Amino acid sequence: MSFLLRVQLPDRPGSLGSLALALGSVGADILSLDVVERGAGYAIDDIVVEVTPGALPDTLITAAESIEDVRVNSLRPYSGVLDTHRELELIDQVASARDDRLQVLVDGVPRVLRVGWSTVLGIGPQGAYRLVGSPSAPETQAASAPWMPLEKPMELDGEGDWVPQIWKDMDTTLAAAPLGNTGKVLLLGRPGGPEFRPSEVARLGYLSGIVATVLDS
Repeated sequence: MSFLLRVQLPDRPGSLGSLALALGSVGADILSLDVVERGAGYAIDDIVVEVTPGALPDTLITAAESIEDVRVNSLRPYSGVLDTHRELELIDQVASARDDRLQVLVDGVPRVLRVGWSTVLGIGPQGAYRLVGSPSAPETQAASAPWMPLEKPMELDGEGDWVPQIWKDMDTTLAAAPLGNTGKVLLLGRPGGPEFRPSEVARLGYLSGIVATVLDS
């Protein structure tokens, strides 16, 4: 069974090694690591670990935070595909799709950006509406999107009046980016968090910008 651990740790030699040893002491094997963000003296990493069936996820948090200045931001089950070129592969898949390119996009985004679901919204005379959604996208849709049209990628207020109550009940963090100048928006949801880091919003913006060019070709 695999879990995705988002941790903040000191950006100094030996920190990651100490964390790996601590996780190994509770039977966890590190499968992959992505640096999400670096700041003044710290790093935010996404670590995918595999544990034996029946192991308690809480032991991962306890082990990680036994290291000085290490904090676990979130822990959630993970079943994504492990690779190092996720964005490029998704862009290629969208480009090579004969039809339903938007569906290919939203189906692939959750594993690429490690979110729970994604949708593409359009805007018309009566407001925003969903064009396509990933299989994991909630059935309950937002009745409005007052932040549209969108000019740049951004994290959205998950407690806004426009957010469906069931999304709030699941503590869903939200981010969105425009798909070029089409008026369409790629909306991401991450039930249970964590919050989107600025670097993740930037990645979303780069991805949506490139995909918009592909869709226009």
